[in-house]
This record gives sequence, C-alpha cells and structure tokens, in this order.
Amino acid sequence: MAETLEGLAAELQNGQASSVGLVQRAFERIEAFDSRLNSFVALDRASALAAAEESDARRSRGQAHSRLDGIPISVKDNLHVAGFPTTWGSRALQHFRPAQDELPVAKLRRAGMIVVGKTNAPEFTLEGYTRNDLFGVTRNPWNPDLTPGGSSGGAAASVAAGFVPAAIGTDGGGSIRRPACHTGLVGYKPSIGRWPRADGLPAILTDFETIGSLARTVEDTLMLDAVLRGPDLRDWRSSTAPAPNWPRKAARILYVPRFGAAPVDPEVASQVEALAQDLSSMGNDVREAEVFFDLEIAARVWHVISRVGVAWLMAENPTYEKLAGASARAMAEDGRKVSGADYLGALEAVSALRRHIAELFDGVDLVLTPTAAALPWPAETPYPDRIDGKPAGPRDHAIFTGWVNLAGVPGLNIPAGVSRSGLPIGAHLVAAFGADERLLAFAREVSDAIPPQPLPQLEAAL
Repeated sequence: MAETLEGLAAELQNGQASSVGLVQRAFERIEAFDSRLNSFVALDRASALAAAEESDARRSRGQAHSRLDGIPISVKDNLHVAGFPTTWGSRALQHFRPAQDELPVAKLRRAGMIVVGKTNAPEFTLEGYTRNDLFGVTRNPWNPDLTPGGSSGGAAASVAAGFVPAAIGTDGGGSIRRPACHTGLVGYKPSIGRWPRADGLPAILTDFETIGSLARTVEDTLMLDAVLRGPDLRDWRSSTAPAPNWPRKAARILYVPRFGAAPVDPEVASQVEALAQDLSSMGNDVREAEVFFDLEIAARVWHVISRVGVAWLMAENPTYEKLAGASARAMAEDGRKVSGADYLGALEAVSALRRHIAELFDGVDLVLTPTAAALPWPAETPYPDRIDGKPAGPRDHAIFTGWVNLAGVPGLNIPAGVSRSGLPIGAHLVAAFGADERLLAFAREVSDAIPPQPLPQLEAAL
C-alpha cells in the first residue's frame, strides 16, 4: 500500500483502496506501536470510520470533495478540532473541548480528509523537544530512545511511523522543520498568512507562528498547500504580497554552513555540504557566506516575545499558572520582568530584520543551511548540552530556524541523508516572503534527485 498522499489518492481514485480500509489500517498501526512512541494524545475511531464511510459513498457517486477525500491525517494538539480536546500540552486545559474547528482543520475536513487524532506537544508549544506533565514524552520512530524534536514532535512521529501519511502542526521557531529533519520528513513553514488562521488559541508568539505540514514528499506538501492556501477575511495577514520575480532558470543560492561560532554536528555539516555541491553541479549559482543577521538581537527578540506571551497568557487565565509545569511558570516569571519599552523594542527589531531579509532576497533566490545543528538526542532531555564536543545551550540545536519565523518568510526541511547511526539529517531551504510556490517547486526538483527516505522499521525498532 502506498505511504504518500499522492499514492493513496491514486489508489482511492482507481479503486485499489477504500477510505474505510485506510482508516482501519491507521488505527491498527497506532494500536500496535504507539504505546512505545506516544505520538497521539487523543483518538476517535468511531467518528473517523463514520467519516470514512461517508467518503467512500461520495466517491462511489463520483462526488469526492478533492483528491485527498478519504485520507487520514493527524492534527497537533494546539489546533482546534471539534469533537477532540485541545490541551496545548497543559494540565490547565485538559478538560477543554472547542466547539468548532480552527480554520485550517475546517478546510481539510471540507476537502474530505479524516482527522484520526491529536498529536502530542510540549506545554504551550514552547520547547524544542516533546514532553509535558499531562501526556509524557514522545519518542522518535527511528530510535525510541531519542526525541523527534519539538514542538511538533508528536505530529512528526505520527507520520514517520506510518500511522498517517501527513500531519499539520505549527511552527513558531522551527517547530515543524526540525522535527521533520529528525524524522526524515518534508516539513513546510509557509510565509505569514499563506495558510490563514481563525478560531484558534491566542497568538502568544504574535505572527511568528504559522500553520505548517509534515509529509513524506514535496509533492504531498504541494497537495496540502492547494487545500490550505488562499486569503480569508478573518485573517488580514492572508492578503499577502504577490510572489517576487524569480526569472532565472538557475537559482542564486546563499549557502551558510554555520551561524557564527555556534557548533554543528560534523555529520550534519557534511551532508548539507554535499547537497550544496550537488546543487552547484546541477547548474545553480551557489555561494558560501557567513551568517547575515545579528544573532544576539534575534535571540533577545525571541526571548522577550515568548516570555511576555506566556506571562500575558497566565495573567489572562490565572488558574493556568497553578496547573502549569515548571518550565512554563519560569517563562511567565521571566516575562513579568520585561518592560513595555523592551517589548516595543523587540517589535521594532523584528521590523528591522524583516526589511533586512527582504533586501537580502533581492540579491539571492534561496538560502541553504542545515535544519538542525544536532542529531536527535535522548527523548526526555530538553536539548543536547554538547554538539560536536562543544558545550551547547538550550537553543543552539535550533539556531538555523528561528530567524525564518522572525522574518515571516517560507522555510522547508528536505531529507538530505542519514548519519552513520542511521538517523535522518535534513537541509533547510528558505525563500523570500511570498515565494512559497517557487520554493516548493525548486525543492521538488531537488528531492527528485535524492533517494527517498525509507520508513523506520518499527517492528525492529520497538
């Protein structure tokens, strides 16, 4: 049976598969293997099977809602799905059930896709690994002793394990792209507003966080993009600027192998270097460069915005702090120390960075970096404290992704190879604001030249 959206859509179309069969198979695999991985935190087999029966009936009448009608998908536990809880990874919301779907979920359901369950995330989706006090730790299907990353770690594990062919999650600082990197998937963060949002949780990371996808291939990513993109009156950010001109057949690529003195795992560096060489041999104009923005300012902005966001959330909902975990409480305490002047200064720094990145992309088409600076680390550890034998801080493994969120531009992880120990390694491609279609089209061409990543063999790993 096919493992991709494209393959499953073809099998449904030609009668080789049924939606009921796909949903049953998803739950069989979840029941067999997820007790070890802990990717899902909520499931609804009865509703999913009922939706599958309706999909099969529509297709038999020639009335399928889309090519994706009848295909299972998972949704991260910070996105509202009517009929499911939205806990945001916190005991403070463990009994909350939203009355309606968040807009992207509603679009997927209108296309006929079937939500089988919600996937695990760290509390308030502010950690780079996936663990919380409510549901525990999520593990990597490639090696269950290790993390799939975060904060969309449950979503990544659900796809890499073959439970579902695709997932949607959120990316506020790399929270889709790095888990995709650590699990051998394509992880896509769109430009701000390309996938509009409405009827969801409060935006404690302002517009840094976007909805995004995890899938097996770039082609599958394009299929989801066709459903989820487009303006919506409820999200003013979705009226984006037209895509910038990219007239050249050969892309101008700025290759940045490391950011300042921050450490990078040698195997990661080697695989991304090999991809840069391949891109050059394909006729692209690849130029190596140093980091092109102020790392200290970007780190300070991220710290201020995230901490103030948690502090505001606790102030608006006083009971949350009593039930929140230690990390979230510490973030809130830090946020209460930030002045209004500091917060406005951070917002002005974001505006300056966005102008700077727009100017950068006036001279290049793409930026290439590693996606994550480290290979996956032990699942219950928040971050690797050493990379390439050097001391590493909480965000050093994530250094390559956060600037993309600050800038509001699209970013994509594509599988680039595996380590000697068999762990996935990803490369990070970034384009100008609004250049999502160009980015995805280029990535599709590149990924055609890279052997497809196999699924992890759960029977052996578990």
